[in-house]
Amino acid sequence: MRVLSIMGTRPEAIKMAPVIREMESRPTVFESRVCVTGQHREMLDQVLTVWGIAPDHDLAVMRPGQTLSHVASAVIERLGQVLEEVEPDTVLVQGDTTTAMAATLAAFHHGIPVGHIEAGLRTYDMSRPFPEEANRRIIGLLASVHFAPTAEAALNLVREGSSADRVVITGNTVIDAFLQTAALPLDLARTPLAAICPGGLPPEREIVLVTCHRRENFGRGLTDICAAVAELARERPHLLFVLPVHPNPQVRGVVHATLGHLPNVALLPPLEYQPLVWLLQRCSFLITDSGGLQEEATAVGRPVLVLRESTERPEGVAAGTAELVGSDRERILKHARLLLDDPAVYQRMSRRTYPYGDGTAAARIADHLCGAGDAPRRAPLDEQAYEGAPALDAAALTPVG
Repeated sequence: MRVLSIMGTRPEAIKMAPVIREMESRPTVFESRVCVTGQHREMLDQVLTVWGIAPDHDLAVMRPGQTLSHVASAVIERLGQVLEEVEPDTVLVQGDTTTAMAATLAAFHHGIPVGHIEAGLRTYDMSRPFPEEANRRIIGLLASVHFAPTAEAALNLVREGSSADRVVITGNTVIDAFLQTAALPLDLARTPLAAICPGGLPPEREIVLVTCHRRENFGRGLTDICAAVAELARERPHLLFVLPVHPNPQVRGVVHATLGHLPNVALLPPLEYQPLVWLLQRCSFLITDSGGLQEEATAVGRPVLVLRESTERPEGVAAGTAELVGSDRERILKHARLLLDDPAVYQRMSRRTYPYGDGTAAARIADHLCGAGDAPRRAPLDEQAYEGAPALDAAALTPVG
């Protein structure tokens, strides 16, 4: 089976990499080809380097000041030639990016089946997240098989009219990627983290990880988020707030202007995936609008304050490990202070759970693609399977250097 995996952004690469590696481990079954669009450039290439994935095709669509319309039209136009050249049996896309939506549409135009990894996530609000909610809905209409990460996501698809035999619950491949990356040794001196922990970070130093980059938070929302972090930093000088800053100018300007002068706020360049995984394990809790971090935090039992009014990942909220706080300054401060001051609240939100899978999603996807979806060596996913997922080995997570 010739499978063309298409991705354009760092989150797609992180979540697609375990599937590509799994297919490469079955060379008698799969001929795996990889196409990147370059919707992101450096951040995408970093992930590919870590996983040792060399793209077979690069559409190179990224340009300064690019718009969503440019990305979509360029992907559709340039991907057509690749599809005609490769003639894949199946195209794989991941998530909800403009790359994934445009690639799905291009494959549909060429009559090629599409497998959608991380299918079925919904907020049912086209403006939150924008444009991701619309992208997901479009892909859902056109995909031939939906690899849903959770039972809730699968149910969304069936409610919308997808045939149940085309929906496969696999877990989320981000847990595969996280667990595999967490087991690797890390030399902190070779990462931007060296700037905040020269000679090693004292174990008693408490870290709060902050990330914010969502389009719907641009403007007033981002200003209020940064104001809340600044207030927390001033009133809690013993804490270290670590914020990898997204390269988008609309993010960088506000973040540096509001937080750049505070001694206990470390503004770092975007981190490669392995240092980010280390930081996620080392922090006390997260303040983030990232979808992937909402999922990954469950595997290490880190509470998450979600900087969104709604989330397409409700399982963490339902499990009690994530709290929706939006971009409202007072709500952020209220819930952050509860985590810092109330041990009972922190303990309740810091349970390790596995609502997003047990680390074998990539194998389940490959099994289904090659017609072995009911392979007896891998039990069907259910809540009991999540509960039995392996705990992380703390010894394996200790960085070198």
